[in-house]
Amino acid sequence: MPEHAPLSRDRVLQAAVGLADEGGVAAVTMRAVAERLGVKPMSLYHHVPHKEAILDGIVDAVFADIELPLDEPDWRAALRHRAHSARTVLGRHSWAIALMESRAHPGPATLHHHDAVLGILSRAGFPYALAGHAYSLLDSYVYGFALTEAALPFAPQDVEIAVGDYLAAFPVGAYPHLAEFAAQHVLQPGYAYGSEFDYGLELILDTLAARLAGAGGP
Repeated sequence: MPEHAPLSRDRVLQAAVGLADEGGVAAVTMRAVAERLGVKPMSLYHHVPHKEAILDGIVDAVFADIELPLDEPDWRAALRHRAHSARTVLGRHSWAIALMESRAHPGPATLHHHDAVLGILSRAGFPYALAGHAYSLLDSYVYGFALTEAALPFAPQDVEIAVGDYLAAFPVGAYPHLAEFAAQHVLQPGYAYGSEFDYGLELILDTLAARLAGAGGP
């Protein structure tokens, strides 16, 4: 039988991320993590002091996965890249959406991420007040969109069947605007809810560019 790798903080956090991916944050307990690793719960305390430290660590791991194109000279391209990466990462770890800004003891990856995004905005000429508005707006949009995608009751490829079944459950003419919207937009060939992400993101970036110009930026 092969020997297990030595227990470490990284292994504890990897196990916790796996549990969260499978069953949400509620599935992450000291006992469950220990069982996943094949050790006794008390062994974990040599590497993490308590469950809150595990949550701090797995949120930090999610932030570490989000790409930050720091060498991109175009601030719009950099923020666009970061937004797409965040959406992808949160699609894999939807449990993290509600925790991303909730930790009282953020880890180094979390702090580096925030510092880097502010650096992108600062180098583009955003005054710090406008940078704060921009960062808040972008995060609200990305987190909100990722949360909506995670909560959809059907797979993206099944939208036509799901919407058709949904409308068929109500009397004809009961919701005429909804029915027309579905017929003229949602049920058209090539429709994908995920495409809405780019449309909304570009609106935000356009607005921020206009505000930056109004503030005397480039």
